Amino acid sequence: MTSLAPEPVVERESRPPLLGRGMVVLFVALIGCFTAWGVAQDLTTPMVAGFKRIFEMSTFQASLVQLAYFGAYFLLALPAAFLNQRFGYKVGILAGLGLAALGAFSFYPASKIMTYEAFLVALFAMAAGCSMLETSANPYVMSLGPEETATRRLNFAQAFNPVGTNLGVLLAATLIFPKLADPVDISSLTPEELHEIRAAELGAVMGPYLGLSVLLVVIAVVIATQKAPPIVEEFPDTGPHEGSLFRVLWHSGRYRYGVVAQFANVAAQVCVWTFVIQYVQQALGGSLEQGGFYLQISLLVFLFSRFFMTWLIGRVPATRVLAVLAFVAVGLCAFAMASPNLAGVVAVVALSFCLSLMFPTIYGVALAGLGPATKFGAAGLVMAIVGGAIMPLVQGKLVDETSAAVSFVVPAACFAVVGGYALYALRTGRVAS
Repeated sequence: MTSLAPEPVVERESRPPLLGRGMVVLFVALIGCFTAWGVAQDLTTPMVAGFKRIFEMSTFQASLVQLAYFGAYFLLALPAAFLNQRFGYKVGILAGLGLAALGAFSFYPASKIMTYEAFLVALFAMAAGCSMLETSANPYVMSLGPEETATRRLNFAQAFNPVGTNLGVLLAATLIFPKLADPVDISSLTPEELHEIRAAELGAVMGPYLGLSVLLVVIAVVIATQKAPPIVEEFPDTGPHEGSLFRVLWHSGRYRYGVVAQFANVAAQVCVWTFVIQYVQQALGGSLEQGGFYLQISLLVFLFSRFFMTWLIGRVPATRVLAVLAFVAVGLCAFAMASPNLAGVVAVVALSFCLSLMFPTIYGVALAGLGPATKFGAAGLVMAIVGGAIMPLVQGKLVDETSAAVSFVVPAACFAVVGGYALYALRTGRVAS
């Protein structure tokens, strides 16, 4: 008789898990943070038109809304890094949630004070909290599991940011603007009548922000009750640069160029979404409503693409996908410039597909291997968001001097910078998962 020896068991190669053990509830709460600051940002953007209507001011004066929002993001990122360095990411997140909730709640007394300055103070406080939250939450999400899946984990969490973005636009469109009174002849109103009309309009502005304040407090309570994961941050082997956080950052090419790439990425995103309406008007002879429709389509493409990209980079290295999408975006911009017609509009909308992967992937590649310098590195990448305030001014000037189609050379240049960074990361061996 011949005996049958058991076949050797060949273990299948298992992929690293997306999350560490016991981190599910905390991860879901952090996803709530990403959604909440998306709501805050795109609930705020339409307020330029809203405050211009309520307070009867110039467009420049109303645009101080965006200056207050972006200014707070820029100014509070570094203090948040010091807070994270001293007390950890969880404390930074809770502080950001608390300040953002306080700022959102401050819309209530601002609606009673009934001055534009009071709303700007409330808005600045809310944006300052969101800046601290974003500086802390992004690297915290990356720490909730194996380093090999950090970029994919961040991509998944970031996928819920455009959920908040679309929700913010929807809230503004349904809960605020319909309640703004039709233009009336102010000269025909008594001071009491004018005060009553403005009080009603400011009350409409206040409502969604109070709801956002409650949401932020609930998220803070959930996070506060969850056990924080152990985070061990070791300095990379950088020889003589060890021991200095800022020197580690400066001597990391991936980080240094990553800040530039993030500046370009956010600039491209804001440029594309800001001027899609003007492009539609030129290409199709469309109205503001038609342009707004294509903008909403762009935001939805961005939303669904985020989830698709999370699936894709589980199979293809994220850095390679980043390189391909960046140069595809350059080609789409060139096509839109050469063909201002329906096909060009489709190309502009398709840019949101390319944008969907960029922010979290650049973030993950730039921060990888920074050790204790990660906290300050995260602040620099959040401060790079100021690109969204600077480059649209350049594109706007080009629109005035040439046309909306020609102006898309600005986001094309920004996408080229992102593509160059992706190639640099590939060449230096950092392929994000």
